[in-house]
Amino acid sequence: MKRLFLSIGLILAVLVGAFFGASHNTNQANTQKKIPTVGILQFLTHPALDAIHKGMVDELAKEGYIDGKTIHIDFQNAQGNQSNLKSMATKFDNENADLSVGIATPAAQALANTVSGKVLFAPSTNPVAAGLVTDLKHPGNHVTGVSDQAPLKDQLALIKKFIPQLQTLGIIYTSSDISATTEAKEMVKLATQAGLKTKVYTIAQSNDLAQVAQSMARNKAINAVFVPTDNTIASSMPVLLQATNPAKMPVFPTASTMVQAGGIAAESINQYQIGVTTGKMIAKILRGQTINDTPVEFMKKGELVINVKAAQKLGIDVPADLLKQAKAIPGGIIK
Repeated sequence: MKRLFLSIGLILAVLVGAFFGASHNTNQANTQKKIPTVGILQFLTHPALDAIHKGMVDELAKEGYIDGKTIHIDFQNAQGNQSNLKSMATKFDNENADLSVGIATPAAQALANTVSGKVLFAPSTNPVAAGLVTDLKHPGNHVTGVSDQAPLKDQLALIKKFIPQLQTLGIIYTSSDISATTEAKEMVKLATQAGLKTKVYTIAQSNDLAQVAQSMARNKAINAVFVPTDNTIASSMPVLLQATNPAKMPVFPTASTMVQAGGIAAESINQYQIGVTTGKMIAKILRGQTINDTPVEFMKKGELVINVKAAQKLGIDVPADLLKQAKAIPGGIIK
């Protein structure tokens, strides 16, 4: 009889242990599920976009979302390939990411058109024209983000300060890039209002840049060239400069990374700060804030960046007041 009771006791102990073991595993699995997944889709590799990504991850860590510990970040880079954008966006949707972030407008558009969950753009110059939102203050329940509209009035004033004899402004951009198109059209408007002539050149893809840039460089009437926020040209600045530098045609882009690559100067939106602002927005949404209550945020003020070496190469004197102003900004002077 004692053996019978002992056997029953052992069986009960095993069953109880199995029950609590299963409960522990279930609780552990549930705990793991509580760690949010954020998918980050970057359009291509470029210092400006890389800086946005870094700012985003750094700010998330400050907010308590550390990759691999309190959050899972699935980072994908499409390397400028449209089919990659689609397949990577589908991956985020299949894994039910709590939030998906598109670095640059093409990545954000791919996510918005594919992912059923929440989407942020970081950044998009004109999110309404890009079809990402219909209302900047009340985006809806699916998409919001950060806009990087360049301070174009300040940029034009900067170009005129460097080139006092400016009469004709060349403008080159990628026609399929909504952000670039928006800024290019706005610059044409501002230049016309300032009594300047403009000559516009467009490319469809990076392979077009060499030929179009050569055509632009042969136009002796052009005194300076403006390049808007354009991912395609940003990643191919050496190609553009191979045409413009021999023609002594100064290039004024909108991004500091494009100035570092050989542009003359820019009133540049800080790309890292775009990432920081996006990181703060991600944290708010993960904590329960709805996208409809998360208006599009704007990076309004630029930072002066001057490439002194590039200016000297073209025989351009840097105005003393601008040089002083740029020296007061970390990274404002590129030698």
